[in-house]
Amino acid sequence: MSSVVVVGMVVTFLSPSTGLINNILARFGMERVNFLTEPSYFWIIYTIMTIWQTAGYSAIIYLASLTGISSELYEAARIDGAGRWAQLLHITLPGLTPTIVLLFLMKIGRVLDVGYETIVLMYNPSIYSTADVIGTYVYRRGILNGEYSFASAVGFFQSVIGLLLVLFANRVAKKTSETSLW
Repeated sequence: MSSVVVVGMVVTFLSPSTGLINNILARFGMERVNFLTEPSYFWIIYTIMTIWQTAGYSAIIYLASLTGISSELYEAARIDGAGRWAQLLHITLPGLTPTIVLLFLMKIGRVLDVGYETIVLMYNPSIYSTADVIGTYVYRRGILNGEYSFASAVGFFQSVIGLLLVLFANRVAKKTSETSLW
């Protein structure tokens, strides 16, 4: 789902006057809250929204990976007396380990990006102090103030740090797969 659609849905759900969450609060006799202007709620909303936005893609990848695990392994484990937990620990998790590592490596390179587009769509002056991340700071300072060299330097710094994190995570993943606990 695109960031625009997700933010639109979140704004609709959290609307102080007609939002689903505020209507539920009102039904229980509680006061309506303008969640999108309260700095203390920003990161909770952002985290839940990001999980919601990426859960479908990750679920499809994990389900595809699960289909690659042979059903004969589960059948043999059941015959040997393995319960569901033993099957999970000794068949499912080792079968999913390459997928877990791959998705982890894909995410770690973008750890400093923090969903810049989503934050800009939710941005308002009352939450600047809480919602500001590297990308929004660079946008305000580099693009709006015309400091293009500053914006380029920070973008390059983010890329180098992302590359170093991916290389480190890749090295750890290789060592982990060589000395697998499974």
